[in-house]
Amino acid sequence: MIAWLKEVGRGKRGARDLTYEESLRAAEEILSLRATPAQIGAFFIAERIKMESVEELQAFVEACRAAAFREPPHEDGLDCAGPYDGRKKSFYASFACSFVLAAAGLPITLHGSGSLPPKWGITLHDMLGVIGIRPDELPRETLVSAAKQTGILYVPAEQWCPPLGELRPIREQLGMRTVLNTAEKLIDYSRSPYLVFGVFHNTVFDRLSRLLTTLNYRKALIVQGAEGSEDLFVDRPTRTYAVDRGSASLHVVSPEAWGLDAPVPDREWTAAAQIEASEAVLRGDADLAFTNQVLLNAAYRLHLADRVGSVEEGLYTAKAMLEHGRAWASYAEWRDLLAQNFILR
Repeated sequence: MIAWLKEVGRGKRGARDLTYEESLRAAEEILSLRATPAQIGAFFIAERIKMESVEELQAFVEACRAAAFREPPHEDGLDCAGPYDGRKKSFYASFACSFVLAAAGLPITLHGSGSLPPKWGITLHDMLGVIGIRPDELPRETLVSAAKQTGILYVPAEQWCPPLGELRPIREQLGMRTVLNTAEKLIDYSRSPYLVFGVFHNTVFDRLSRLLTTLNYRKALIVQGAEGSEDLFVDRPTRTYAVDRGSASLHVVSPEAWGLDAPVPDREWTAAAQIEASEAVLRGDADLAFTNQVLLNAAYRLHLADRVGSVEEGLYTAKAMLEHGRAWASYAEWRDLLAQNFILR
């Protein structure tokens, strides 16, 4: 580990990128905790200063995948990869959107953990707790069974990839982004061919598009969304990068072009407020901005996953799922399947 630290820790000008083979060995040393906490922290900081290369990111993703439980409960699904450090200022559109997509026949994988740095925001874990689900306590078999019945898989990442849980104390002490903030979102627990992936800075578009091509996703959409999430904005255009079988191109998504632009109301977001707004969308009585944001994201994701021939068709499909109550029914079935495990105890 010391030899690799010397290479990546020589400063902005002197540091060099590790090869894929070197990066993989470093990742394995870190994930197995054979490296010391001091070495792990130093490596994470040095990589952040240097900026991780595509080969280094790929090595950490593949090392995490090798250490994780990865079961394919459904085929041809979409993985929604948002930041594990959560939200503070924006609506979690991906959550409600997932049940619209599942109702339309597109299997969805969501994943996350308790809040992490640097944002320390509200996470899916926090939201699930509001509706009586403690995902860390659920057996994998229960989560996979619910996915097979409803089309929604939720993965508690630190249980399905144990090294992430073991490294949490070091990440909390550092209090900053590390290479794991990217790698943990790409473990691909259900081996989905389609991916929607959130980023904060558009400067990483090219690097991530090359990484996703290397990881062999059929199609992916990289989104510079709300708080670095995979959610398209509804009150302004969103920069995205579409990756399609090895080619990548920039697209700006305008909600106004689809008649969906709407001002977003100010909210004091808590986990309970996120669930309240999500359920309102699925019931059909939410604020227009939140409903429109779910519709916009659902339409683009249906198109990304080749379930519809156009974004316009995706909008009609998503609206039908909400208006006919199918999205709410999908949510209620999934929620009750998982929550009953705690009621029966």
